[in-house]
Formats: sequence, C-alpha cells, structure tokens
Amino acid sequence: MPREISAYHRQVAADNRAAILEAATELFLALGYDRTSLARVADGAGVSKATLFKQFPTKAELFEAMVLAAGDAPDSEPVELPSGDLHAGLVSLGMAYAELLTRPRMTDLIRAVITESARFPELREQTFNFGTLPVLKALREFFTAANAQGTANVGDLDVASAQFLGMIATVVFWPRLVHGNWSLTDEETHHTVDEAAQTILARYATGVAA
Repeated sequence: MPREISAYHRQVAADNRAAILEAATELFLALGYDRTSLARVADGAGVSKATLFKQFPTKAELFEAMVLAAGDAPDSEPVELPSGDLHAGLVSLGMAYAELLTRPRMTDLIRAVITESARFPELREQTFNFGTLPVLKALREFFTAANAQGTANVGDLDVASAQFLGMIATVVFWPRLVHGNWSLTDEETHHTVDEAAQTILARYATGVAA
C-alpha cells in the first residue's frame, strides 16, 4: 500500500516547485534556453539537483512549466461569472484574460516560446497546453453552461474560445510583442473586451433568457 505523503512534505514540495520556477524564469529570460542549465536553476532555487530532477526531469519540461505558471499565479483572483448574463460573463472573462496578457514578464515569456521552440526540437515536442490556464477553463465552462441553459448555441467550444480570446489578444497583446511601448488605457481595454463580447453574442447567443 503506498505511503501517504504528509501535509508538511506536500508543502515542502510546493515551496520547492515555486522556488524552482522563479529561478528558472529569471535564468531563462536572462540567458535564454540554451545557456540555462538545470544545475544553475537548482543553485538559484536553493535546492538539490535531485529535488529539481524529481519535479522536472528535463529542461524542456521545466521551460513549459515556467511559461504556464506565468498564467496561473497563486495570487490571482478567481473569475466570478454573473449567472445567466452572457454579456457580463464574457466581459468578466475577457477582462481577466486581458489582465493575464499584461502581467509582468508575459511578453518576454511568449517571445521566448516563439524564439526558443523554433531552435530546439525538445521544445517543439512540448504541448504548451494553455487550455489548462484557469481563465481558459472558465471560458469553456461558461460556454458549456450557456449551452445547457439554452442561452447560447456554441457547437465547438475550442473555436468559440479561440475567436473570443483572439479578438482580445490582437489588440491587447500582440502589438506589445512588436512595439515595446504599446499600451492601452483601462477604458480602451474594456472597450476592446466589450466589442469582442458583442461579436460573440451576435454569433452564438440564442436570444433566450436564462
């Protein structure tokens, strides 16, 4: 029978993981993928190489976890969806996504994914499953609930999610990747999200009240 891990040891493992990801972020962004070694990450995190390898057996896995962790910060507020209000729910999710895209380091991290994955086969094999991020999971759940309530008819959740988030990222994020000084006011961001929500409603809303 497997031995149960104590709460103390689970906390130690979580603390080690957080320290490793923080050290990895600093090093990958400063040195690049090629020049960052797992041994250097372990030193920066204050853990042994055995501890690091137990959580991240390869550098590619560590790099992927670092990128995904940027969108799953522990201090993030959960997204509260207004029940039965498609427009308000989409705006809430869209604003949460815009906040994710404008977090510190996010532009550098996505640029690193684009640059490094083209050069290293081990990175091209990674999934970079951004669908695991809380805001994206919440969007799928929101569409599923709207379908069940009959207030929306979303046949392909992935396509609808990509459409909605893509309209936001096109204005909020991608220009920042090219132009470092690109920025929007809060009002401009909200207007962008609202326009995307209105477009999704025009395509998928059924006109049936919840």
